[in-house]
Amino acid sequence: MSSVQKAVAPIFDEPAARNTSGSAYLRYGAGKVGGAAVSLLAVLVTGFFLFRLIPGDPVKTMTGGRPVSTEQLASYRREFGLDLPVWQQFTDYCGKALTGDLGTSYQFRAPVLDKITEALPNTLLLTGTAFVLYTVLGIFLGTRAAWRHGGLGDKLNTGLALALYSVPSFWLGLLLIIVFSVGIGPIPGLFPTGGMESGGEEGLAYLLDVAHHLILPVITLVAVEYGQTLLVTRSALLDEMGGDYLTTARAKGLRDDLVRRRHAVPNALLPTVTLVFVNLGRTVAGVILVETVFSWPGLGGLFYQALSVPDLPLVQGLFFFFAAAVIVMNTVADLVYPLLDPRVGR
Repeated sequence: MSSVQKAVAPIFDEPAARNTSGSAYLRYGAGKVGGAAVSLLAVLVTGFFLFRLIPGDPVKTMTGGRPVSTEQLASYRREFGLDLPVWQQFTDYCGKALTGDLGTSYQFRAPVLDKITEALPNTLLLTGTAFVLYTVLGIFLGTRAAWRHGGLGDKLNTGLALALYSVPSFWLGLLLIIVFSVGIGPIPGLFPTGGMESGGEEGLAYLLDVAHHLILPVITLVAVEYGQTLLVTRSALLDEMGGDYLTTARAKGLRDDLVRRRHAVPNALLPTVTLVFVNLGRTVAGVILVETVFSWPGLGGLFYQALSVPDLPLVQGLFFFFAAAVIVMNTVADLVYPLLDPRVGR
Protein backbone atom coordinates (compact mmCIF):
# COMPACT_ATOMS: atom_id res chain seq x y z
CA MET A 1 0.00 0.00 0.00
CA SER A 2 1.41 3.42 -0.96
CA SER A 3 1.87 6.22 1.54
CA VAL A 4 -1.06 8.07 -0.02
CA GLN A 5 -3.34 5.06 0.35
CA LYS A 6 -2.26 4.61 3.96
CA ALA A 7 -3.04 8.24 4.74
CA VAL A 8 -6.50 8.05 3.18
CA ALA A 9 -7.49 4.60 4.53
CA PRO A 10 -10.17 4.64 7.28
CA ILE A 11 -9.08 3.56 10.73
CA PHE A 12 -11.46 0.61 10.71
CA ASP A 13 -10.40 -1.07 7.43
CA GLU A 14 -10.61 -4.90 7.23
CA PRO A 15 -6.92 -5.75 7.64
CA ALA A 16 -6.76 -3.77 10.85
CA ALA A 17 -9.94 -5.39 12.12
CA ARG A 18 -8.59 -8.86 11.37
CA ASN A 19 -5.45 -8.10 13.32
CA THR A 20 -7.43 -7.43 16.48
CA SER A 21 -6.47 -10.01 19.09
CA GLY A 22 -9.27 -12.53 19.52
CA SER A 23 -8.37 -13.34 23.11
CA ALA A 24 -8.18 -9.67 24.05
CA TYR A 25 -11.62 -9.09 22.56
CA LEU A 26 -13.05 -12.09 24.42
CA ARG A 27 -11.69 -10.76 27.71
CA TYR A 28 -13.07 -7.32 26.90
CA GLY A 29 -16.47 -8.77 25.93
CA ALA A 30 -16.65 -11.00 29.00
CA GLY A 31 -16.00 -8.01 31.24
CA LYS A 32 -18.77 -6.00 29.57
CA VAL A 33 -21.28 -8.85 29.71
CA GLY A 34 -20.41 -9.53 33.35
CA GLY A 35 -20.91 -5.86 34.21
CA ALA A 36 -24.28 -5.90 32.45
CA ALA A 37 -25.36 -8.97 34.44
CA VAL A 38 -24.45 -7.24 37.73
CA SER A 39 -26.36 -4.13 36.63
CA LEU A 40 -29.46 -6.20 35.80
CA LEU A 41 -29.32 -7.85 39.21
CA ALA A 42 -29.02 -4.43 40.88
CA VAL A 43 -32.06 -3.21 38.92
CA LEU A 44 -34.04 -6.26 40.01
CA VAL A 45 -33.28 -5.58 43.68
CA THR A 46 -33.80 -1.80 43.41
CA GLY A 47 -37.15 -2.18 41.65
CA PHE A 48 -38.55 -4.45 44.35
CA PHE A 49 -37.86 -2.08 47.25
CA LEU A 50 -38.29 1.23 45.39
CA PHE A 51 -41.95 0.78 44.48
CA ARG A 52 -42.90 -0.43 47.94
CA LEU A 53 -42.25 3.13 49.11
CA ILE A 54 -45.29 4.29 47.12
CA PRO A 55 -48.10 5.22 49.54
CA GLY A 56 -51.39 3.38 49.29
CA ASP A 57 -52.77 -0.12 49.65
CA PRO A 58 -52.90 -2.00 46.31
CA VAL A 59 -55.65 -4.32 47.60
CA LYS A 60 -57.94 -1.47 48.67
CA THR A 61 -57.30 0.31 45.36
CA MET A 62 -58.31 -2.79 43.41
CA THR A 63 -61.68 -2.90 45.14
CA GLY A 64 -62.55 0.44 43.54
CA GLY A 65 -63.81 1.98 46.77
CA ARG A 66 -66.50 -0.65 47.21
CA PRO A 67 -67.24 -1.73 50.78
CA VAL A 68 -65.22 -4.90 51.41
CA SER A 69 -65.04 -6.94 54.57
CA THR A 70 -61.83 -7.48 56.49
CA GLU A 71 -61.94 -11.16 55.59
CA GLN A 72 -62.11 -10.37 51.87
CA LEU A 73 -59.15 -7.96 52.12
CA ALA A 74 -57.18 -10.62 53.97
CA SER A 75 -58.08 -13.14 51.26
CA TYR A 76 -56.81 -10.80 48.54
CA ARG A 77 -53.54 -10.26 50.43
CA ARG A 78 -53.04 -14.02 50.77
CA GLU A 79 -53.79 -14.49 47.05
CA PHE A 80 -51.07 -12.05 46.01
CA GLY A 81 -48.61 -12.92 48.77
CA LEU A 82 -48.85 -9.50 50.43
CA ASP A 83 -49.38 -11.08 53.86
CA LEU A 84 -45.86 -12.55 53.80
CA PRO A 85 -42.86 -10.80 55.41
CA VAL A 86 -41.03 -8.45 53.03
CA TRP A 87 -37.88 -10.59 53.03
CA GLN A 88 -39.91 -13.62 51.92
CA GLN A 89 -41.70 -11.61 49.23
CA PHE A 90 -38.26 -10.49 48.03
CA THR A 91 -36.77 -13.98 47.84
CA ASP A 92 -39.87 -15.33 46.09
CA TYR A 93 -39.75 -12.44 43.60
CA CYS A 94 -36.04 -12.89 42.80
CA GLY A 95 -36.36 -16.66 42.51
CA LYS A 96 -39.25 -16.41 40.04
CA ALA A 97 -37.65 -13.52 38.10
CA LEU A 98 -34.53 -15.60 37.45
CA THR A 99 -36.77 -18.18 35.73
CA GLY A 100 -38.54 -15.51 33.63
CA ASP A 101 -41.63 -15.25 35.87
CA LEU A 102 -42.21 -11.57 36.74
CA GLY A 103 -45.36 -12.28 38.73
CA THR A 104 -49.08 -11.76 38.16
CA SER A 105 -50.65 -8.33 37.67
CA TYR A 106 -53.03 -7.34 40.46
CA GLN A 107 -55.47 -5.46 38.26
CA PHE A 108 -55.40 -7.61 35.11
CA ARG A 109 -55.03 -11.00 36.89
CA ALA A 110 -52.63 -12.00 34.09
CA PRO A 111 -48.88 -12.76 33.97
CA VAL A 112 -46.79 -9.59 33.82
CA LEU A 113 -44.74 -10.99 30.96
CA ASP A 114 -47.91 -11.50 28.91
CA LYS A 115 -48.98 -7.87 29.44
CA ILE A 116 -45.51 -6.64 28.41
CA THR A 117 -45.56 -8.84 25.30
CA GLU A 118 -49.03 -7.58 24.42
CA ALA A 119 -48.10 -3.88 24.63
CA LEU A 120 -44.54 -4.13 23.25
CA PRO A 121 -45.43 -4.06 19.49
CA ASN A 122 -47.27 -0.76 19.91
CA THR A 123 -44.27 0.79 21.67
CA LEU A 124 -41.86 -0.57 19.05
CA LEU A 125 -44.01 0.92 16.28
CA LEU A 126 -43.83 4.36 17.90
CA THR A 127 -40.23 4.29 19.08
CA GLY A 128 -38.90 2.46 16.02
CA THR A 129 -40.38 5.01 13.64
CA ALA A 130 -39.11 7.91 15.72
CA PHE A 131 -35.69 6.29 16.18
CA VAL A 132 -35.07 5.87 12.44
CA LEU A 133 -36.21 9.41 11.68
CA TYR A 134 -34.26 11.24 14.38
CA THR A 135 -31.10 9.18 13.76
CA VAL A 136 -31.08 9.91 10.02
CA LEU A 137 -32.02 13.56 10.59
CA GLY A 138 -29.40 14.04 13.30
CA ILE A 139 -26.58 12.50 11.26
CA PHE A 140 -27.51 14.41 8.10
CA LEU A 141 -27.83 17.80 9.79
CA GLY A 142 -24.78 17.13 12.00
CA THR A 143 -22.51 16.47 9.02
CA ARG A 144 -23.83 19.53 7.20
CA ALA A 145 -23.37 21.74 10.24
CA ALA A 146 -19.79 20.55 10.83
CA TRP A 147 -18.68 20.85 7.22
CA ARG A 148 -19.94 24.42 7.13
CA HIS A 149 -19.16 25.24 10.75
CA GLY A 150 -19.39 28.84 11.78
CA GLY A 151 -21.92 29.65 9.08
CA LEU A 152 -25.53 30.70 9.46
CA GLY A 153 -26.82 27.18 8.82
CA ASP A 154 -24.52 25.75 11.50
CA LYS A 155 -25.64 28.30 14.07
CA LEU A 156 -29.33 27.77 13.29
CA ASN A 157 -29.05 23.98 13.35
CA THR A 158 -27.12 23.75 16.60
CA GLY A 159 -29.22 26.45 18.28
CA LEU A 160 -32.50 24.73 17.38
CA ALA A 161 -31.11 21.32 18.38
CA LEU A 162 -30.03 22.59 21.79
CA ALA A 163 -33.37 24.32 22.36
CA LEU A 164 -35.49 21.28 21.46
CA TYR A 165 -33.21 18.86 23.34
CA SER A 166 -33.84 20.83 26.53
CA VAL A 167 -37.64 20.85 26.09
CA PRO A 168 -39.57 18.30 28.23
CA SER A 169 -41.24 15.78 25.92
CA PHE A 170 -44.57 15.89 27.76
CA TRP A 171 -44.73 19.70 27.45
CA LEU A 172 -44.00 19.61 23.74
CA GLY A 173 -46.59 16.84 23.29
CA LEU A 174 -49.27 18.85 25.08
CA LEU A 175 -48.40 21.90 22.99
CA LEU A 176 -48.76 19.93 19.76
CA ILE A 177 -52.13 18.56 20.91
CA ILE A 178 -53.41 22.07 21.69
CA VAL A 179 -52.24 23.50 18.36
CA PHE A 180 -52.77 20.65 15.89
CA SER A 181 -55.42 18.44 17.54
CA VAL A 182 -57.72 20.84 19.36
CA GLY A 183 -56.92 23.73 17.05
CA ILE A 184 -56.05 27.29 17.90
CA GLY A 185 -56.96 30.47 16.03
CA PRO A 186 -56.90 29.87 12.27
CA ILE A 187 -55.27 26.45 12.72
CA PRO A 188 -57.92 23.70 12.66
CA GLY A 189 -57.63 20.43 14.52
CA LEU A 190 -55.86 18.14 12.05
CA PHE A 191 -54.84 15.15 14.15
CA PRO A 192 -56.43 12.94 16.82
CA THR A 193 -55.89 13.98 20.43
CA GLY A 194 -54.79 10.50 21.44
CA GLY A 195 -55.07 6.76 21.04
CA MET A 196 -53.73 4.49 18.32
CA GLU A 197 -56.82 4.03 16.16
CA SER A 198 -60.32 5.39 15.68
CA GLY A 199 -61.93 1.95 15.48
CA GLY A 200 -64.03 0.28 12.82
CA GLU A 201 -61.35 0.44 10.09
CA GLU A 202 -59.87 -2.50 8.22
CA GLY A 203 -57.12 -3.14 5.68
CA LEU A 204 -55.46 -0.10 4.15
CA ALA A 205 -57.88 2.26 5.89
CA TYR A 206 -56.73 0.84 9.25
CA LEU A 207 -53.05 1.35 8.39
CA LEU A 208 -53.70 4.93 7.34
CA ASP A 209 -55.70 5.53 10.53
CA VAL A 210 -52.82 4.24 12.70
CA ALA A 211 -50.35 6.37 10.72
CA HIS A 212 -52.59 9.41 11.30
CA HIS A 213 -52.54 8.79 15.06
CA LEU A 214 -48.79 8.19 14.93
CA ILE A 215 -47.77 11.56 13.49
CA LEU A 216 -47.87 13.81 16.57
CA PRO A 217 -46.19 11.42 19.05
CA VAL A 218 -43.46 10.66 16.49
CA ILE A 219 -42.89 14.37 15.87
CA THR A 220 -42.59 14.87 19.63
CA LEU A 221 -39.95 12.16 20.03
CA VAL A 222 -38.00 13.21 16.93
CA ALA A 223 -37.95 16.88 17.94
CA VAL A 224 -36.65 16.11 21.42
CA GLU A 225 -34.15 13.38 20.49
CA TYR A 226 -32.52 14.36 17.17
CA GLY A 227 -30.46 17.15 18.73
CA GLN A 228 -28.14 14.83 20.64
CA THR A 229 -27.26 12.85 17.51
CA LEU A 230 -26.69 16.10 15.60
CA LEU A 231 -24.36 17.52 18.24
CA VAL A 232 -22.32 14.32 18.64
CA THR A 233 -21.97 13.88 14.87
CA ARG A 234 -20.99 17.52 14.42
CA SER A 235 -18.39 17.38 17.18
CA ALA A 236 -16.86 14.12 15.88
CA LEU A 237 -16.65 15.43 12.32
CA LEU A 238 -15.04 18.67 13.44
CA ASP A 239 -12.34 16.61 15.17
CA GLU A 240 -11.72 14.66 11.94
CA MET A 241 -11.60 17.65 9.63
CA GLY A 242 -8.03 18.53 10.59
CA GLY A 243 -6.72 15.04 9.81
CA ASP A 244 -3.77 14.57 7.46
CA TYR A 245 -5.61 11.93 5.46
CA LEU A 246 -8.20 14.53 4.40
CA THR A 247 -5.47 16.88 3.25
CA THR A 248 -3.95 14.02 1.25
CA ALA A 249 -7.33 13.19 -0.29
CA ARG A 250 -7.79 16.79 -1.38
CA ALA A 251 -4.23 16.83 -2.78
CA LYS A 252 -5.18 13.87 -4.97
CA GLY A 253 -7.80 16.11 -6.58
CA LEU A 254 -10.92 14.64 -4.95
CA ARG A 255 -13.92 16.92 -4.79
CA ASP A 256 -14.80 18.34 -1.39
CA ASP A 257 -18.08 16.41 -1.36
CA LEU A 258 -16.27 13.10 -1.99
CA VAL A 259 -13.71 13.86 0.71
CA ARG A 260 -16.53 14.38 3.18
CA ARG A 261 -18.62 11.35 2.21
CA ARG A 262 -15.88 8.78 1.60
CA HIS A 263 -13.30 9.67 4.21
CA ALA A 264 -14.35 12.16 6.90
CA VAL A 265 -17.88 11.01 7.66
CA PRO A 266 -17.17 7.23 8.01
CA ASN A 267 -14.48 7.88 10.62
CA ALA A 268 -16.52 10.54 12.40
CA LEU A 269 -19.50 8.17 12.70
CA LEU A 270 -17.71 5.90 15.18
CA PRO A 271 -18.94 7.81 18.27
CA THR A 272 -22.35 8.14 16.63
CA VAL A 273 -22.64 4.35 16.26
CA THR A 274 -22.29 3.99 20.02
CA LEU A 275 -24.86 6.73 20.55
CA VAL A 276 -27.31 5.01 18.17
CA PHE A 277 -27.34 1.83 20.28
CA VAL A 278 -27.62 3.79 23.53
CA ASN A 279 -30.47 5.88 22.12
CA LEU A 280 -32.31 2.77 20.98
CA GLY A 281 -32.49 1.46 24.54
CA ARG A 282 -33.09 4.88 26.05
CA THR A 283 -35.94 5.66 23.65
CA VAL A 284 -37.83 2.50 24.66
CA ALA A 285 -37.35 3.40 28.33
CA GLY A 286 -38.08 7.09 27.92
CA VAL A 287 -41.33 6.84 26.00
CA ILE A 288 -43.47 6.75 29.17
CA LEU A 289 -44.38 10.44 29.18
CA VAL A 290 -45.08 10.63 25.44
CA GLU A 291 -47.32 7.55 25.46
CA THR A 292 -49.17 8.87 28.50
CA VAL A 293 -49.77 12.30 26.94
CA PHE A 294 -51.04 10.81 23.67
CA SER A 295 -52.87 7.85 25.31
CA TRP A 296 -50.80 5.49 23.18
CA PRO A 297 -51.51 1.87 24.24
CA GLY A 298 -47.88 0.82 24.73
CA LEU A 299 -45.53 0.02 27.57
CA GLY A 300 -45.36 3.65 28.73
CA GLY A 301 -49.12 3.95 29.10
CA LEU A 302 -49.22 0.56 30.81
CA PHE A 303 -46.56 1.70 33.29
CA TYR A 304 -48.52 4.85 34.16
CA GLN A 305 -51.70 2.80 34.59
CA ALA A 306 -49.91 0.30 36.84
CA LEU A 307 -48.26 3.03 38.89
CA SER A 308 -51.61 4.64 39.70
CA VAL A 309 -52.92 1.49 41.47
CA PRO A 310 -50.09 0.63 42.41
CA ASP A 311 -49.88 -2.72 40.66
CA LEU A 312 -46.54 -3.75 42.17
CA PRO A 313 -45.72 -6.81 40.02
CA LEU A 314 -46.53 -4.95 36.80
CA VAL A 315 -44.63 -1.82 37.85
CA GLN A 316 -41.61 -3.89 38.88
CA GLY A 317 -41.69 -5.89 35.66
CA LEU A 318 -41.90 -2.82 33.45
CA PHE A 319 -39.19 -1.04 35.44
CA PHE A 320 -36.92 -4.04 34.95
CA PHE A 321 -37.74 -4.21 31.24
CA PHE A 322 -37.02 -0.51 30.68
CA ALA A 323 -33.74 -0.67 32.57
CA ALA A 324 -32.76 -3.90 30.81
CA ALA A 325 -33.34 -2.27 27.41
CA VAL A 326 -30.85 0.49 28.27
CA ILE A 327 -28.29 -1.90 29.80
CA VAL A 328 -28.46 -4.40 26.93
CA MET A 329 -28.11 -1.71 24.25
CA ASN A 330 -25.18 -0.14 26.11
CA THR A 331 -23.52 -3.55 26.23
CA VAL A 332 -24.15 -4.16 22.52
CA ALA A 333 -22.59 -0.77 21.75
CA ASP A 334 -19.54 -1.68 23.86
CA LEU A 335 -19.20 -5.00 22.00
CA VAL A 336 -19.63 -3.53 18.52
CA TYR A 337 -17.27 -0.58 18.93
CA PRO A 338 -14.01 -2.62 18.99
CA LEU A 339 -15.09 -4.27 15.72
CA LEU A 340 -15.28 -0.82 14.12
CA ASP A 341 -12.21 0.62 15.81
CA PRO A 342 -9.59 -2.05 16.70
CA ARG A 343 -7.83 0.38 19.05
CA VAL A 344 -10.67 -0.12 21.56
CA GLY A 345 -10.66 -3.17 23.81
CA ARG A 346 -7.00 -4.07 23.43
